[in-house]
Amino acid sequence: MSIRKAAVIDMGTNTFHLLLVELNGTGFKTIYKEKIPVKIGQGGISQNQIAPDAQKRAFHTLKHFKNLIDGEHIDQVFAFATSAVRNADNGPEFVSQVKEDLGIDIHVISGDEEAQLIYEGINFSGSLNGQVTLMMDIGGGSVEFIIGTSEEVFWKKSFEIGGQRLLDAFHYHDPILPEEIEKLETYCQEKLQPLIEAIQHYKPTGLVGASGTFDTLTDIYYASMLQCKLTGQHAFELPTEDFERIFDMLKSLNREQRLKIPGMIPMRVDMIVVASCLIEFILRYVPVEAMVCSYYSLKEGVVFRLLEKAEL
Repeated sequence: MSIRKAAVIDMGTNTFHLLLVELNGTGFKTIYKEKIPVKIGQGGISQNQIAPDAQKRAFHTLKHFKNLIDGEHIDQVFAFATSAVRNADNGPEFVSQVKEDLGIDIHVISGDEEAQLIYEGINFSGSLNGQVTLMMDIGGGSVEFIIGTSEEVFWKKSFEIGGQRLLDAFHYHDPILPEEIEKLETYCQEKLQPLIEAIQHYKPTGLVGASGTFDTLTDIYYASMLQCKLTGQHAFELPTEDFERIFDMLKSLNREQRLKIPGMIPMRVDMIVVASCLIEFILRYVPVEAMVCSYYSLKEGVVFRLLEKAEL
């Protein structure tokens, strides 16, 4: 059986991920993975720009990733950029510069493509079953929602209301003020009307959150229970009651205090409050006893496609 190697670079608005894998038949083995809080959306996303400092951080990280990829002699490299780059006026210039300087071809994907890859990643993790489920991935620039089952997607949409955008627009005080939460909820109510209508139509009974914020929330939950996540497990349950407890704590603390919460990842400390506000809003429409948190998302969706030998 032929074993081939591949590299996936997921250039999110908040975090850049590198995943180096060996593809073997229907499965894959992770050779190496790394995530770096590049925050490419910081200082510019609300003006549709990639700020100069953010570009420097991006180039530095991509050069580091390229060295690791070359060290493993991998020539199949799949790099994807999402919300921050696709909406930036200087995004095409940035993509060209990366190609010229580093030889990395960046595929700037649409919100629709992003949602589809996230669905494929979530499904690959084994987080879905026969029930109709609402899936969500809270990025720094956009949030993707998908309604479907393990068999098919009924509805999907990307909304440009990610954590960095919500942070810039609503989280001025620390701890966040009740009126800031209220404004954020009113904004979500207005922006997410197509989602609310889709929920009313398809009536999902399950909720799955992918990576990022959901990883951190489950880390905090497991730490509070004095438990560890099992290595090799790709889906974790977070009881809604425990999410509510964690959310109450997050919105009452400032940044310094949040950093001290067991399980908190420093790169998530800023966006986790507004991201949790969004989850709280969604729970009003999909009231579940527990949400499932999928460790797999976009980059694993790409790996799934490579295994399926589909076009990328």
